[in-house]
Amino acid sequence: MSDLGIRPAAPTDIPAIVAMLADDPLGARRESPHDLAPYHAAYRRLADDPNHHLVVAVREDRVVGTLQLTIVPGLSRRGATRSVVEGVRVHAEERGSGLGTQLIQWAVDESRRQGCQLVQLTSDATRTDAHRFYERLGFTASHVGFKLTL
Repeated sequence: MSDLGIRPAAPTDIPAIVAMLADDPLGARRESPHDLAPYHAAYRRLADDPNHHLVVAVREDRVVGTLQLTIVPGLSRRGATRSVVEGVRVHAEERGSGLGTQLIQWAVDESRRQGCQLVQLTSDATRTDAHRFYERLGFTASHVGFKLTL
């Protein structure tokens, strides 16, 4: 996979990122790839905050994966800084290629570089394949997550 690069996302990557977010049963219900305005606004908020890292995986000038890494300072765990991984997506044609592993390894390495003591993520309860994937990478399903839609 030496032809793969992971870099910060650019505004021109937004259509490809949104297409990947929408390319599954859950995302198809909650994403709007035909109206990119809210995604551009969100991108500007992310780009303006140094604690947020939206990255894309690129192969042959084509966006084939993405994730967001957020650095969260805190008081718990003796003032530990943690990172939160969100929005992990791999293009359908790349699934099973090891790209997801490389993206998560980038997030773990960057979290260490940023001084984090913990990497955390949530995964929809219906994504059992994703749960096995994260467990294979050493993550533990140690907590129950709760969400409140506003």
